[in-house]
Amino acid sequence: MTTTITYTPAVEDRTSSLPLRLMLAPVGAAPALLDGAWWPRSRDLTAELPTLTAVLDALWGRITHVTVNPTFWPVIPRKVPVDGHVVRVGWFKTEQDPHKLLLLSYTVGRWDLLVIPPETSPAVAARLMTEAADPLGTPTASALMDQAEQRRIAEEMERSLVSVWDHEGGLGASLPTSRSPVQAVIAQEPDAMKGI
Repeated sequence: MTTTITYTPAVEDRTSSLPLRLMLAPVGAAPALLDGAWWPRSRDLTAELPTLTAVLDALWGRITHVTVNPTFWPVIPRKVPVDGHVVRVGWFKTEQDPHKLLLLSYTVGRWDLLVIPPETSPAVAARLMTEAADPLGTPTASALMDQAEQRRIAEEMERSLVSVWDHEGGLGASLPTSRSPVQAVIAQEPDAMKGI
């Protein structure tokens, strides 16, 4: 069973009343490449990480380190305060998938989350979250994002073709009035028979 967590920070530490958008793989599931997905509201790690790690502290033990790929994060703070402790933030350019967030805990271990870009549509984000939290899933974070982009392009092409079809009359369009295809075949038949 997949877990979706909605978390609203306590009043004293609330910077936003919007819930955390996070989906995790079921507890005790077979290890997969991803442990779930996180859909932050911005690309500001200083603002986004405290809520994420506060929720995960309760589930996975105190999160002590987070690493990201700087490709999609304009500013990477070295430390982020979270509920009375500090989470250290690091980055790896070539060693870490740019669409993945790595979380480390002293007590339990490591978790990898797909990071869904903040500007992603809700429908696409929901699909990505479900795929990332699938305990049988084998795609990497970048593979999931590539698949989502390919689906987006295919859907856009389909909408474009339907639009052209509708603009040209779609199913209501009439056939050329000079000669129907059946008449053309019948008209050619006697000539073809002359040589027999």
